Amino acid sequence: MRKLNVAVIGLGRLGRACARALIDEPEMTLAGVVRRPVSLRPMYGELAPFPAVDHVSDLPYVDIALVCVPTGNVLGVSRELLQARIPIVECARLEGHALATHYGELDDIARAHRTTAVVGAGWDPGVLPLFSHAFDMLIPRGRNLSHRHPGLSLHRSAAVAHIRGVKEALAGEFHSAGGALQHLVYVTLEQGADLAPVQAAICADPLFAGEATQVFQVEDLADIEAEEGQGLVIERRSTAASGKHASLLVEARFEHTAFAARVMLDAARTISSLPHGAHRYALRAP
Repeated sequence: MRKLNVAVIGLGRLGRACARALIDEPEMTLAGVVRRPVSLRPMYGELAPFPAVDHVSDLPYVDIALVCVPTGNVLGVSRELLQARIPIVECARLEGHALATHYGELDDIARAHRTTAVVGAGWDPGVLPLFSHAFDMLIPRGRNLSHRHPGLSLHRSAAVAHIRGVKEALAGEFHSAGGALQHLVYVTLEQGADLAPVQAAICADPLFAGEATQVFQVEDLADIEAEEGQGLVIERRSTAASGKHASLLVEARFEHTAFAARVMLDAARTISSLPHGAHRYALRAP
């Protein structure tokens, strides 16, 4: 099967992440990068073999374009590509009425020129709202608790490491939107140790007692220490009126741009199966 030729429009952090991710893609290849004329120069490093041009028409053949320009420029760039009947994937960071209007305009343009666009194919909008929707569906009578913490500072905790069953530990703290102090603790466990009693012992420790504390087991603390970027905790708890106790929790530490690039590539894989028009990003069934 022929690989899809994918152009990257813009070479900021997101554009570079998309271009690098395309190098190892089995189903797609990097057709080239489109940059502003004032920024045009030969590519370097791992992107050196690929062309850089100032207009998409200068690339030999393009199946799909990934629009990686600032949010304020996305609509204009996307309009020009769709008018040239080039399918596009974009992840403009819009929400609410602005996102709905943006989606509607791209839908009109794509239908008029009989081509396709995937809108909001990033982290947020994109995957994060899908997580939230799934939590709401599974626990319909409940409340959401969430917190984002860019670059949460973690430190080795000798106090936690002395708890029975704990091999090593990292701890960090942040203030929630309401101002309450909350703790995140990452532990590696001794062989044969169970997480539940370790969690109970940590939460009962004088360092954490009386304050919201979440404990996560990991394989290697070095992986957590090496991570940079954003941290996120989302929790949904059932209300007393629901009659049954249920809770869901996701905790993530990630680099936002790398995640957005992966979502854009996922959207590019499926765009050929979509009818003409604009479509909000959705996860595929495996």
